[in-house]
Amino acid sequence: MTTVDDRTPTVADVSGPSRLAEPDEAISAEELQLAARNHGIPLEALRYDVTPAGLHYLLIHYDIPDVDPVAHTLTIGGAVDRPLTVTLADLRERPRVTRQVTLECAGNGRALLHPRPVSQPWLVEAVGNAEWTGTPLAPLLREAGLGPDAVDVVFTGADHGVERGVEQDYQRALSVADALREEVLLAYEMNGAPLLPQHGAPLRLIVPGWYGMAHVKWLQSVEIRTEPFEGYQNAVAYRVRTDADDPGVPVTRIEPRALVRPPGFPDFMSRRRVLRPGPCTVDGRAWSGHAPVVSVEVTTDGGQSWAPAELDPADGGDFAWRRWRYEWSATPGRHVLGARATDASGRTQPVEQPWNRGGFANNLVQRVEVVVPAE
Repeated sequence: MTTVDDRTPTVADVSGPSRLAEPDEAISAEELQLAARNHGIPLEALRYDVTPAGLHYLLIHYDIPDVDPVAHTLTIGGAVDRPLTVTLADLRERPRVTRQVTLECAGNGRALLHPRPVSQPWLVEAVGNAEWTGTPLAPLLREAGLGPDAVDVVFTGADHGVERGVEQDYQRALSVADALREEVLLAYEMNGAPLLPQHGAPLRLIVPGWYGMAHVKWLQSVEIRTEPFEGYQNAVAYRVRTDADDPGVPVTRIEPRALVRPPGFPDFMSRRRVLRPGPCTVDGRAWSGHAPVVSVEVTTDGGQSWAPAELDPADGGDFAWRRWRYEWSATPGRHVLGARATDASGRTQPVEQPWNRGGFANNLVQRVEVVVPAE
């Protein structure tokens, strides 16, 4: 006989705690459901300097909210002298800035970790580079008049859900100093067109150099606080920790990464590549949120040896990815390609990935298996 639980349910009953997969545990139906809602960039789309909107990676925490762009307003309040309420039309009347920015999900690479943190099962494709148009945030904060005791700026989206038992609007905070950086944008266009619903329409935050969790979509309010923000997405989620009891350190700027645009053509199921023997230009993209990328090295033998690649000029600006290329003579056999980026701060990609419980800020060198058949 089945036991009936007649206890009145709570919101927490629909949302379990975080966990790690068992050593041989396959991707679960829940993870597959997340993977169907969210998607990464097809790696062949690394050919584009600017990622088309439909190919850009996508992560939606809860539901895409139904927001009317005509009626939508943004409020700026909290510890300010002059609270503001502005419409999208008001923002379009302000100074207009377009900036290329590479966005990467903080969990990119999570599914490659062992043991695997159970969440959105990203491999390496959670990235894209778009042109974002909007108006700088800092002038509006100054117009509102930040108090001398202001500490954090909290950004609230219109998306609402429950996560690990906590019901919430999606909220993230930046320090006042970070929020006042001149490159931080209130964006209303992507690649020269109004934002699409899945990318935050009608208004989102763009924080160049930071992982995707900071770029709050469907932005509806900005609140200045005199105490550090302890909301879920800052204090609990998006922290690098070694175990469940570790308070961890916050995830912030993007670690350096290079991706290979896979050469040749793929097997349908495995995505292993088939490449004809002979000369081949291996290329891809590299980026970092800490400092400009200054070098990329390429391996064609699974990391046994490395050779320098050529970097294209940084035409997209300080926060956009750069193309790199390497001339290779493909010989018959099996090869494992990869690329390793180093930025001006001295950070470089590891060949052995440090593990963390949330699966964040993983920038382990990518492996691209290539088969070169004999003629």
